[in-house]
Amino acid sequence: MTYKDCGSHSHSRRKLIRRIIWSIIIILFIIFLTILLIWAILQPSKPRFILQDATVYAFNVSGNPPNLLTSNFQVTLSSRNPNDKIGVYYDRLEVYAAYQNQQITYRTSIPPTYQGHKEVNIWSPFVYGNSVPIAPFNGVSLDGDQENGVIRLDIRADGRVRWKVGAFITGKYHLYVRCQAFINFANKAAAGVIVGDNAVKYTYAQGCSVSV
Repeated sequence: MTYKDCGSHSHSRRKLIRRIIWSIIIILFIIFLTILLIWAILQPSKPRFILQDATVYAFNVSGNPPNLLTSNFQVTLSSRNPNDKIGVYYDRLEVYAAYQNQQITYRTSIPPTYQGHKEVNIWSPFVYGNSVPIAPFNGVSLDGDQENGVIRLDIRADGRVRWKVGAFITGKYHLYVRCQAFINFANKAAAGVIVGDNAVKYTYAQGCSVSV
């Protein structure tokens, strides 16, 4: 075999390798484009959250000036997947209470779960805090609201979700849920249901704001 023949075979191999590489790139591009088209056509909707109720077991502002909060709630949140062809993986979901944009309880984790098409999940976590420090201006405002009889809290859920379209699963997206809860201390019996010693259950059944 002459040197010219060897050069010809080497050139043919390089040409074949380039064709294989380009074929793989084109196939991957077609797959990626197909996924994007399916995603655009299906247009996934965000999960819909409802704050069903909140049971208050403890709520006490202490300190001079008031800057410590001890609280204990049990909240019931429902989540519905409105999509009929897309599932939702809740990889992480943490529930807590906030007052005027300040977190006032510890975070409670919801176990990871998968939510199928049109499915509804209901969670009833406890959120609480023992002598949680709060900002001085929030402490004074919170103490005043409690004396006036009504406190507006935000029940929040922060987490990460993934969407499942057929066999395809997306990357992780941030999930932010915000629910308003009004706690009436002035007339507990009229605003809620007495469920135990100093425990009152307030029913809301109201929608929450959701952003992804």
